[in-house]
Amino acid sequence: MAEKQIVLEIVTPEKNVVEDEAQMVVAPGTYGEFCILPNHTPFLTTLKVGAVRYKDKSGTERYVFINGGFSEALPNKVTILAESAERRRDIDVERARAAMKRAEERLAEAMRADAKKEVFDHTRARAALQRALMRRQMVEGGRG
Repeated sequence: MAEKQIVLEIVTPEKNVVEDEAQMVVAPGTYGEFCILPNHTPFLTTLKVGAVRYKDKSGTERYVFINGGFSEALPNKVTILAESAERRRDIDVERARAAMKRAEERLAEAMRADAKKEVFDHTRARAALQRALMRRQMVEGGRG
């Protein structure tokens, strides 16, 4: 008997990043990581920066970096609407390292800035650092 699959779509405003069949999908929800299996109860949730991982129909584990967004789970389909998303193989490691360095420099600068500007710059710098760090971890950590 064939194992049931889930249709996974990961979409950004610019493009459709993933359209694949999956055995399971794990995503970084705002309130914690969650897993979707075939015939899951429908729900809608927000997502934070992190990695979506899924097992494709052959059982190979795949990873996609997402920069926040929303996820809708239906019994046999998961749709992720992300601000931005990249498959692991599409991440440019040098660009990720440079972005991480810039974010660290901005964070250090924000710490030296005046109090009002510091809150804004510090928040933006921390978010940029988190995105860069996740991209580097995905590429250098060998996640597929």
